[in-house]
Amino acid sequence: MGGAPGILMPDWPAPPGVRSAFTLRAGGVSAAPYDSLNVGAHVGDALGAVRENRRRVREALRLPGEPVWLQQVHGTDVLDLDALGAKGVVAGRGPVAAPAEAVRDGAVSVGAVGERVAEATGRATSEPPRADAAVARAAGSVCVIQVADCMPVLFAARDGSAVGAAHAGWRGLAGGVLERTVRAIGIPPEGLLAWLGPTISQQHFEVGDDVRTAFMSGDSASESAFVANARGRWQCDLYGLARCRLAAVGVRDVFGGGWCTYAEATRFFSYRRDGQCGRMAALVWRE
Repeated sequence: MGGAPGILMPDWPAPPGVRSAFTLRAGGVSAAPYDSLNVGAHVGDALGAVRENRRRVREALRLPGEPVWLQQVHGTDVLDLDALGAKGVVAGRGPVAAPAEAVRDGAVSVGAVGERVAEATGRATSEPPRADAAVARAAGSVCVIQVADCMPVLFAARDGSAVGAAHAGWRGLAGGVLERTVRAIGIPPEGLLAWLGPTISQQHFEVGDDVRTAFMSGDSASESAFVANARGRWQCDLYGLARCRLAAVGVRDVFGGGWCTYAEATRFFSYRRDGQCGRMAALVWRE
């Protein structure tokens, strides 16, 4: 256990000044079943271990600051990091700002990362912002998505002026999280690049009729992403669904794909394979 954190560097033609990374499961301090580079503070792991793992990632990648860790709920809200107020870090869980929340251009701008001061004790606690995607134009703001089978999708403007990251499990994909993230970035879709990070493969992702219907009702082109199996259910291709959704809004240059978090147990956490497990992180930022 321990050592340098495992990092997968995305292979995509990101412009100069845009950096990205995906953390693997090795190189941290967490004990089983979170062994060992778990960056998720919500899965039952010791918070001290999570903080140390995040510190290792921050140091290894030479991040310009603490990533804005989200409370992901399989929804479609997009956090605009540029709209956050005065930044600080409480217990390694992200920026703190005065409470405020507004919706603008398809993005939820949450200043309430949630500092609450308990007057009786004088202690401040924090809650991460509730969203499933983040965008940033300012240099130094780090977008991050946590996953353990769901797909992380990173975005970068061709001219390097903006970045974004989205949590795209089947619920988020069906709900439009990618489309909302593209709108929130504010760059014409043809001016964007996208990278699809590690997710569960079609071979290991069995779903019911409800999932297929959720996609088919809004887009008949999604049919190709579902293959019937011998149990009367469907094998679902998240990579194919993401590419279909991105193409529909005009994002044509899409990279990545091809991994399987379920099949590659030594490299990836997988909730469907293991149940209780850690989380990996996909990060993107402007230097």
